[in-house]
Amino acid sequence: MLGASYALIVNIMIAALFAASFAFVALANPADRRALWFAASYMLGMSAPLCLFVVHLGVWPDFFGALNYVGFCAGLFLMTASLARFYDRGPRWSAVAGLYCAALLSGAAIGEWPQDRLAFNLVYQTPYALATACCGWIILLASGRGALEIALAGLYGVIAAHFIAKPFFATAYGVGRTSSEYVASSYAIISQSVTGVLLIAAGLLTLLLVAQRAISEARRAAETDQLTGLLNRRGFDLACAPLLARARAEGDPATVALVDLDYFKRVNDRFGHAVGDEVLRYFAALLRLTTPEGALVGRLGGEEFVVFLDGAPRAQGRRVAEMIRQAAALHVTPRLPPITVSIGVAEIAEDETFLQAMRRADEALYRAKTLGRDRVCVARRASLKEIHS
Repeated sequence: MLGASYALIVNIMIAALFAASFAFVALANPADRRALWFAASYMLGMSAPLCLFVVHLGVWPDFFGALNYVGFCAGLFLMTASLARFYDRGPRWSAVAGLYCAALLSGAAIGEWPQDRLAFNLVYQTPYALATACCGWIILLASGRGALEIALAGLYGVIAAHFIAKPFFATAYGVGRTSSEYVASSYAIISQSVTGVLLIAAGLLTLLLVAQRAISEARRAAETDQLTGLLNRRGFDLACAPLLARARAEGDPATVALVDLDYFKRVNDRFGHAVGDEVLRYFAALLRLTTPEGALVGRLGGEEFVVFLDGAPRAQGRRVAEMIRQAAALHVTPRLPPITVSIGVAEIAEDETFLQAMRRADEALYRAKTLGRDRVCVARRASLKEIHS
């Protein structure tokens, strides 16, 4: 029937478009090529409607009918592996290969059965249902899943249920006894259309997830200092703004500390920039260990770092700064030269901008350096004149 041909052609074109879209996203994001797995899955899945279209043309119907099953199973099981790879959960290739081999063996076992029998269709559709159920389960196991993940997992559950229901509809409406009769049946139009729509919806949601991940990672890269892994100035300002707004709305104090490595230029001049970079990475790790949970830590540039303490008054900010100073002085490694730090601390006044508080912390830092370095200085409280200037 012409209707079945159109449905098959549409499914072929859509699978090709999804494969190309995932490949484009992967190639546009050299740091993460996981989308290529989805592209491969859709390329394999595309072989199913393509084979059925060839069956419709009357070319080797038995061979291409079997190849349709082999290709579609491969595409769906590769999708489980693709999702596992996307969510950093494997994949467990032995399990995927075992399930796929079991599907092929079951398909071979029913090869001579008439296709209009319920038993044939149950065995035929079960691997599809199992693979799509596994897709939904992998997504549900992902940590930090959002609305898109929940929607996609639910959709895969619907797809699995639809594969389980198909044998009963096939038996009721008639699918013919061979692949050629199936392609010519009215049921083929409905089956290919419904399955196509469901898999298109799954593909769109998956593409949204991949694009969302790519955008998030690009944004993270733009807001992260590549050397230390801390926030850069832009990332720190963006992350700090909502925290400061919330603290002010709830009447909580907040403190900022500027940290500068003492005589860092001497380290670069004496030991080289490679050692200097290692010192910066080492100190960044030290900052992560010594600052309390919830503190925001960033690198402003060069050897200067910043710490934002939400809910911390000036006295607590000084204690944290002193812990950082002592940790830097006491933690000596054989590989690196010893370091000390100077720190300026300022509590952010209620009506003061963050930039004004940073300026006062910088003045305190300068005072710590002029007093001999390796010390913490606390900025005086902001005056009304300074706040409104």
